Order: sequence, then C-alpha cells, then structure tokens
Amino acid sequence: QVQLVESGGGLVQAGDSLRLSCAASGRTFSNYGMGWFRQAPGKEREFVGCIGRSGSSTYYADSAKGRFTISRDNAKNTVYLQMNSLKPDDTAVYYCAANRDAGLTPRAREYEHWGRGTQVTVSS
Repeated sequence: QVQLVESGGGLVQAGDSLRLSCAASGRTFSNYGMGWFRQAPGKEREFVGCIGRSGSSTYYADSAKGRFTISRDNAKNTVYLQMNSLKPDDTAVYYCAANRDAGLTPRAREYEHWGRGTQVTVSS
C-alpha cells in the first residue's frame, strides 16, 4: 500500500505561481509512476500530467503544457507540481496518484493509489 499526502494548495491570484507537493510513504517510491489530476466543482476529474519512475520522462495535458512542470525527488519520496501563470480555470482540487505497472500514463483507472487532494483556488 502507498499513502499519498498532497500539500501546497491555497488561494492565489491569476498570474501567480504555486507549487504542490505529494509525499509518499509505504512502498518504494521509485517503483511508481506518478500522476497529477484535478477536479473542479461540477466537472469530471481530469488529467494534468505525469512523471515516470526515474523522473526523466513527463507527459502533460494540453491545458498544462508550458505552464506546469512535474518533478520528483525519489530520495525524499516526493513528487511536485509547479504551476505558473495560473488562471481561474485552474481552480480545482488537485490529486496525486501512483501506479505500480503503467508508468507514464494519463489514464486515471491505471493508478492504484490516490491522495485526498489539495484545494487550489485562483481568483481573477
């Protein structure tokens, strides 16, 4: 079992930056591909981006490309989501997730472990 705890959310203004963290415990972190997802009120959960086990590969949703960066520190069992040039449309609960076998994947169903999320609110 892998436990995931997100942090770093908050209320910011449009154009600001925010860095989310996701701390993992329970299993060998470097064995897991990691993803970030988000869910806005009244909308379905959507993929933001993901990072492979070593951190050398990343993949982003179109909405995140050029603004968001995912990184990981396997020594600290932590994955990060750096968000720049935030927009009101980025307002959502952000979740990190871990998958043991799928690696770099945007498909939520392939992630076995999920955190509880952290709220990000971007005001205009």
